Amino acid sequence: MIRSAPWQHEHVDIRAGDERDLRRLQDIERAAGGCFRALGMDLVADDEPPSLTMLRRYTQNGALWVAAADDCPVAYVMVEPVDGNAHIEQVSVDPEFARRRIGRALIEHVADRAAAAGLPALTLSTFVDVPWNAPYYERCGFRTLEPGELTPGLRKIRAEEALAGLDHWPRVCMRRDLGTG
Repeated sequence: MIRSAPWQHEHVDIRAGDERDLRRLQDIERAAGGCFRALGMDLVADDEPPSLTMLRRYTQNGALWVAAADDCPVAYVMVEPVDGNAHIEQVSVDPEFARRRIGRALIEHVADRAAAAGLPALTLSTFVDVPWNAPYYERCGFRTLEPGELTPGLRKIRAEEALAGLDHWPRVCMRRDLGTG
C-alpha cells in the first residue's frame, strides 16, 4: 500500500485487480493511450485496450495490480513470466493522476513481489523516444538491453510488436536486475 504524497489529495492503495475493476482499466488505457496522439503516434493512441478476457486472465493469474484512490482504480500494471523474469506487459496511469509517482509505486510493488519470489529481474519493452517510456524506465532503474541480450521470450514479444506495427517508432527491451539471482 502506498500513501499519497503531501501534495496529493487522495489516498492511494495498491491491491490485486479484480472483476469489478476491468471496465475501468479499459477506460484508463484509452485515456493513457490518448497521450500518444500529441506525439503523432495515432496508431498507439487508437489501439484498443486489453480485452476483458485478457484482463480477467491476468486477474485470475494474480498478475494484475491496481492503484486505487477511494477504491477506484487510477492506474494498473499487468505482469507475466518471461524466461524466468517478471515481464511488465503494461503499466498505465489515468492522465488525471499522472506525475504523482503512482506508476513508479506499481513498478516497485512488482519488483518487491518478484524479488520475494526469487526472480532475478523485471523486463519490459517500450518506445525509445517517448518521455514517459524508455527515459522514465531508466529513472526507475531499468537499462536498455542490447540485441544480443534478448532472451527467446523477449525476441518473441518484439516480433509480435513488429507485426502489430509498433516498430514504426523505435522500441527496445529493458531490464532491471533485482539482486536476487
